[in-house]
Amino acid sequence: MAETLTQEQIDALLNSAMSGGVMETSTDKTPPVKDYDFRAPKKFTKERIKILDSIFDNYARLLSSYLTGLLRLYCKVNLASIEESRYFEFNNALPDYVMMGTVDLGINDDDIVNTTTIIQLSNSLTYILIDRLLGGKGEYKDTDRDFTEIEVSIIEKIINNMAGLLREPWEPYVETTPSIQNIETNSRVFSAIDYDETVIIAALEVTVNSTKTIVSLCMPVLSLDEVMQKYVSKTVRSVRRYDAAREQDRRDTIMKALNESPLSITAVLGEISLDVSDVLNLQVDDIIPLDKNINSNVTLKIGDTPWFDGKLGTFNQNKAVKIENVYRIEV
Repeated sequence: MAETLTQEQIDALLNSAMSGGVMETSTDKTPPVKDYDFRAPKKFTKERIKILDSIFDNYARLLSSYLTGLLRLYCKVNLASIEESRYFEFNNALPDYVMMGTVDLGINDDDIVNTTTIIQLSNSLTYILIDRLLGGKGEYKDTDRDFTEIEVSIIEKIINNMAGLLREPWEPYVETTPSIQNIETNSRVFSAIDYDETVIIAALEVTVNSTKTIVSLCMPVLSLDEVMQKYVSKTVRSVRRYDAAREQDRRDTIMKALNESPLSITAVLGEISLDVSDVLNLQVDDIIPLDKNINSNVTLKIGDTPWFDGKLGTFNQNKAVKIENVYRIEV
């Protein structure tokens, strides 16, 4: 679509034509130039970022359930961003006093030396957790101070549980046994990762009631790149090559295991409601009338759900039920 000229441009063109001059009307719309750091080139492609997005998105859902159960408050966790950066940029953005836990993913592979992951809680979330677990309403006031030993002990257990949640999101790709190594409350003396090392930072937005806070996970790019090359990429390629025969064998194996699983079936003769006083006064030879006629069918339940009913009788000197009606069959 042609660009519409303003009245000033039209007047300028007319004046230029009358004077015999030439007017330049080109509009240079050069796209903005992005700076590229050749000293620290980006090492993760969009495909790898998508894989990490899926991993940390699953982790966010697990963390949401964990915090909701822990605090007995409405908690929602969303993956806000994943970016590649230098560790000193991440560290410089932190306050002096902050809760940071060093977690070892525990990948049993001699080729992967460093599997350190930093879990960092924002101070607002830290004090909400402490206040709620110590009997408060989950509020915070002073967030610019050092932490007491009791507060560190409380948060250490929480970060340890948060580290354990990392196992399930990584499970489709590599077996991990995450464990917490130590807790640091001073970001300026934290030395688990080299100051100039390139890292992947996953920021999770945590909403507790109406308060929005942040949990950050920081992982060195070198070790994460080794994990992606050796395990994740291979797993993704195998998923893309869908084998119908192998998938059917897998389904048959699952169904065989389910078919051989024991299942308890309960025959209910009848039900009746009694007062507690009547139950306490029951004696031998007392008679309790049920809510069914003597000729009524017996209900067969699996769990709390009725599936069949039939006639009560005997078979080979044992009590038995002859099935007459099927309520529900699921395969």
